[in-house]
Amino acid sequence: MKLRYFFLALALAVITVVSIAGYRGEHFAKPPFEIFPDMNYQDKVKDQVPSAFFADGNSARAPIPGTVAEEMPAVNDYWATGKWDDTHWGDGIPVHGATEDAPALAVDDVNMARGRERYTIDCVMCHGVAGKGDGITSKYGLNGAANYQTDRLRTASDGDIFNTITNGHGQMMGYGYNVSIDDRWRIIMYIRALQHSENAKLQDASIEEQRQLQAPKKPAGSAMNGTPLKKANVAFLNQHSMHGWFDSLDYQ
Repeated sequence: MKLRYFFLALALAVITVVSIAGYRGEHFAKPPFEIFPDMNYQDKVKDQVPSAFFADGNSARAPIPGTVAEEMPAVNDYWATGKWDDTHWGDGIPVHGATEDAPALAVDDVNMARGRERYTIDCVMCHGVAGKGDGITSKYGLNGAANYQTDRLRTASDGDIFNTITNGHGQMMGYGYNVSIDDRWRIIMYIRALQHSENAKLQDASIEEQRQLQAPKKPAGSAMNGTPLKKANVAFLNQHSMHGWFDSLDYQ
């Protein structure tokens, strides 16, 4: 008697399993009843399928005007990559952006000030205020930041520096993800100004500054109170604009 109940229970179990799982994949006029749908049906938009969510009925949205596919190079490759071609870094500040009619990226006070701002935000903590690689991170064991005052980096091409800012080099991470292309070129403008300021000649200063630097030295102390006078700050190009030096930079 007990064995008969066992076989009866087994038959019911087999029927139940076949009823639930045995017909998966079969085609029916109506959706089958599923106990475990396995996320086959979701509230999502599928490619090339109409959607009632948008007014035009299309699920795929048109690209934003001006969108460029990642694999498509910009019209001005040098502006976007710093390269003349696949093997040569370019030099000079690009005169326009991704298209021929883009506004020129002039080397002027406005762009220089922007470059200084972005340098201060993104670069100064490692490379230092004067670009000597002595930023605050060097005090905490992070050494090896590039010194822009070395001959190697003074003579490095602008495109090479642009690529380093974009993709990083050595222990430096790339900043292409959060510094715009134009701002990278503005940072390069400011780096060149820093390099020039540390290696300036007298004739680079304005006429008035040259007079100040060549004026006779004042007495070592004051006759009024005997306190010594502070040394004059001769690093004038660190504190003043380039006074026409902007015009000497090449444009590309």
